[in-house]
Amino acid sequence: MARRAVRFAADKGRSQRGITVKRLCALCGMTKQNFYKGERQRRRREIDEQLVVDLVQRERHMHPRIGGRKLLHLIRSELEKAEVFIGRNRLFELLGEHDLLVPRKRTGVRTTDSRHRFRVYKNELKNAVIEEPHRALVADLTYLRTEQGFVYLALVMDVHSRKIVGFDVNNTLEAVGCMRALQMALEQLPQDASPIHHSDRGTQYCCAAYVEMLQERGIVISMTEENHCYENAMAERLNGVLKQEYGLSATLADIEEAKSLVGEAVMLYNEHRPHLSLNFATPEQVHQREPLAA
Repeated sequence: MARRAVRFAADKGRSQRGITVKRLCALCGMTKQNFYKGERQRRRREIDEQLVVDLVQRERHMHPRIGGRKLLHLIRSELEKAEVFIGRNRLFELLGEHDLLVPRKRTGVRTTDSRHRFRVYKNELKNAVIEEPHRALVADLTYLRTEQGFVYLALVMDVHSRKIVGFDVNNTLEAVGCMRALQMALEQLPQDASPIHHSDRGTQYCCAAYVEMLQERGIVISMTEENHCYENAMAERLNGVLKQEYGLSATLADIEEAKSLVGEAVMLYNEHRPHLSLNFATPEQVHQREPLAA
């Protein structure tokens, strides 16, 4: 209550001389440091909850009347990727605050279920033998935290060389960022290459526009089937490396800083980071090697 009073008074008194946060904190019996710590925690909570709302709205677009428990099950893995944790009770409170609770239907009335269901594909990668670049790509979408809210990093990696061949940072969960990353990956493929493209079953990868880009290029579509994280483990590991080794797990200022840091991280990862699995070569070195003889 005291912190709320200080925040309100500070907002009202910014234009009046002599009224400072320090003075208001003293009047309310708290330190300035404690006030600002609380403000940072409040802002982080707001950003976390906005991500939850965005994910819920995405699922509701396909499943307009799906319940809260099922929603939490559907979005939990993506929240864990972003290090956002929310319980069932808080989820229901949040749905109520944003008018996202499903109203009860009147008895005796049935309507046609017109929800669109995207086609999914079987896992073509799990039994494939990949011995050179341009034979298989893995794609994934991860979350970066900024002071303005979450932004979304789409990645495409060559399975053999481990090189990041496509990436994009966007402020929306829609497929546009994934499609830009895919386009970058397609542009570096040799003309005669028709690799496997492997991803999870996220709507960004199942949507018609994304699938059409793959089919037009003659690419084999592969998706996870059961254990999504395990079946796309290579992409998941890449996310972890970028966040843990190149500072992308920190709270960034805004999307522009995120784009700048991602570009630098991709360059360092591709051109300077040796891989044990590549006999200490870099992804770029392996990617540029001559292909095996047919």
